[in-house]
Amino acid sequence: MKIAVLTSGGDSAGMNAVVRAVVKTAILKGCETWIVREGYEGLVRGNTEGHRHSGSASPHGKFPEHQEDFIHNLRYGDGELLKDGTGDHLGGRTLRGRYIVRVGWDDVRGWFAEGGTLIGTARSTTFRTWEGRLTAAHNMIKEGIDALVVCGGDGSLTGADVFRSEWPKLVQELHASGTITEEQAAKHAHLKIVGLVGSIDNDMSLTDLTIGAPTALHRICESIDNINSTAVSHSRAFVLEVMGRHCGWLALMAGVSCGADFIFIPESPPDANRWEDEMCQMIQKVSEDPDSHNHCGLTSLQHRDAGKRKTIVIVAEGAIDSNLQPIRSDFVKDVLSERLGLDTRVTTLGHTQRGGKPCAMDRILPTLQGVEAVEALLEATPDTPSYMIGVRENKITRVPLMEAVQMTRQVSEAISQKDFKKAMSLRDPEFGETLEGFYTTSVLDYEPRLPHHLRMRVAIMHQGAPAGGMNAATRAAVRYCIRQGHKVFAISNGFVGLLDDNVHQLSWLGVDNWMTRGGSELGTNRKLPDIDLGAVAAKFQHFNFHAFLMIGGFEAFTSLRILEEGRKHYPAFNIPMVHLPATISNNVPLTEFSLGSDTSLNALVDACDAIKQSASASRNRVFVVETQGGKCGYIATMGALATGACIVYTPERGINLDMLRNDVKYLKRRYALDAKGKSEGRLVLRNENSSEVYTTEFITKMLKEEGGTLFDSRSASLGHTLQGGIPSPLDRARAVRLSLKCMAFIEQHHQALIKQPTRNKQASPESAAVITIQGTSVQWVPVRDMVEHADMKNRRGKHSWWEDQHELIEALVARPQVLAKAGKDAAASVN
Repeated sequence: MKIAVLTSGGDSAGMNAVVRAVVKTAILKGCETWIVREGYEGLVRGNTEGHRHSGSASPHGKFPEHQEDFIHNLRYGDGELLKDGTGDHLGGRTLRGRYIVRVGWDDVRGWFAEGGTLIGTARSTTFRTWEGRLTAAHNMIKEGIDALVVCGGDGSLTGADVFRSEWPKLVQELHASGTITEEQAAKHAHLKIVGLVGSIDNDMSLTDLTIGAPTALHRICESIDNINSTAVSHSRAFVLEVMGRHCGWLALMAGVSCGADFIFIPESPPDANRWEDEMCQMIQKVSEDPDSHNHCGLTSLQHRDAGKRKTIVIVAEGAIDSNLQPIRSDFVKDVLSERLGLDTRVTTLGHTQRGGKPCAMDRILPTLQGVEAVEALLEATPDTPSYMIGVRENKITRVPLMEAVQMTRQVSEAISQKDFKKAMSLRDPEFGETLEGFYTTSVLDYEPRLPHHLRMRVAIMHQGAPAGGMNAATRAAVRYCIRQGHKVFAISNGFVGLLDDNVHQLSWLGVDNWMTRGGSELGTNRKLPDIDLGAVAAKFQHFNFHAFLMIGGFEAFTSLRILEEGRKHYPAFNIPMVHLPATISNNVPLTEFSLGSDTSLNALVDACDAIKQSASASRNRVFVVETQGGKCGYIATMGALATGACIVYTPERGINLDMLRNDVKYLKRRYALDAKGKSEGRLVLRNENSSEVYTTEFITKMLKEEGGTLFDSRSASLGHTLQGGIPSPLDRARAVRLSLKCMAFIEQHHQALIKQPTRNKQASPESAAVITIQGTSVQWVPVRDMVEHADMKNRRGKHSWWEDQHELIEALVARPQVLAKAGKDAAASVN
């Protein structure tokens, strides 16, 4: 099969990762691979006769059709032109006159660390016509291409489906006019197409994330985080306009992740007659008389009156009121300035949201989706629909392309018909939860929502090592509790702090700036409650805790198990107790994601990008990078997938001599295959506990010794840099969502507990539980049921979803093929 890939519509970070994954996977499957420059416009323009691919431009000679050995598809020489943006240069090798270009393995080397799309994108008016599509079909048939991967928005994917549905008629017309032969018509009777969604707006239905949306959210949150400091300094208000013409995902997620005061999104517009009053009511007191605010329908205190020095309002570019009238950033600014007297500035982020290198998520997910796209093409038949490759939590999915497009368009139609309830229902369920979470954490009520007998004294503790998102989760829990009428107590420095009475009450304003703070504001400790379980129970009783929330890693899970078992001896533990996993190691059993793991992956990606730049500058240097992670290889494994590392060592697989011997063989052979003078730096990732014998220093020295004249070796230990820094937007948003679910769970079990008639109340086993992300859902698991899934000795789960990625990591660096070639060469030399 000959597979072409194009990017269309607006560019988004992660598109290059798609192209890289499609090209490499297709080559491994024995396919020929092509890229189409400038999207659909490139299909229409095609290749001029003087620039048709001859099939013999490889440095390795002629290319047999469906060549399965990647060595024969190593490079065609145009990759550097595409990456450097010199394709249309007049001197020397050029891409002028060539829009459908054959590419090999090394031609897409290092692409996924680049922003935008290196193969270009354009909005083609010609392709929208029958004549344009007829020309595009002819250009594809000339090159023998029979399968197409399209990465773009809903318009691009619709164009792909139309192209496929019309294909038989297009071929028939081309044959009837004598443009193609009967043999060509028979060979290309059907077109196989698969779509991937490249859109920073995250506006496609039936998928959780679109390619580029996480990176765009990173750019927005980075900007708001920077604006916060100047806003506080001058006690200013800032109105920020973000992208999102028909979808408010970016505005909503940024609002939650950055602790904004007010947001405007198209799916849930404010009342046309009241939104100005509502916004002013929330931001600053308009009158001293609380009753005067009733016309707004709100009973909330005001942020400025509570002591806030800054105001952040986020406006999606497609924001409207309930009468479908646009809400402009400048008008919002005028309202804040004129009615509240606030010194207000407007910042329109514009195309900065599209730019920059992809975040870790926009390297990993597009890679997995690109692999799945090739699989879908190979399995496609004339009767199967065109598929869109999506993602649900961390599972790659296939859904009928037009079903997703039609559902996406229904959102816009519902908004235009003022059916906003339907528009919200058509979004992912998490969208609605997130919106509710924003209001929960941003509104400060006059009166608590719960009656006195249902109010609790809730204790919060950070346990184990610090992780990004701990403070965000705490902030959300505090805001929720105060809204309901509960009192929240922070336990500083873990169980040791509890025994030392380091307990203090938290306030609504006191946690306002915690969203963007890394580490742990409460302080952490690895000591378990069994250091003195009786004394811990006495402190629970002394402070009269009604509920207990622990945010942490494996130590928190172990602590919860100890406390639950202690219920039979200590009545003070008969309260709802929950564990919210937060650890960069992502080693809590059953849950697929822990708070902090995304932040850590992004820190690793940033560090490895810089290290790889240094390694590549030396042309022939291998860096052995040591990561944290305890005895869990999540960071090393997913980090290898996100950085393109060629070797990864984890505690689960261990290290032995045979493995090291093959690693040396692989590196020697791979460097020998590089173009002379153009070797790239390569990364080896090693988890800190992969082996007690084969240390990072040992492996570095071994590679340096064995590399000879082919390659050099250096080491770098990332250490605690993986724990620090500002939490990623995904970790912040996930922290809010899970924390609010924890509080709802606690309330439910507290209310069940107080209904018990006896004085010595007995909490059910289900009331001591861990919140987990499993597949596409959030599930509660009683801590006693977690034990059977835990490897207590190695402090990790017995089964991990990410371990299967090791095979993909090796495939994407062609390790099996390189070692097989090395074995053949060795056998030939013996003979």
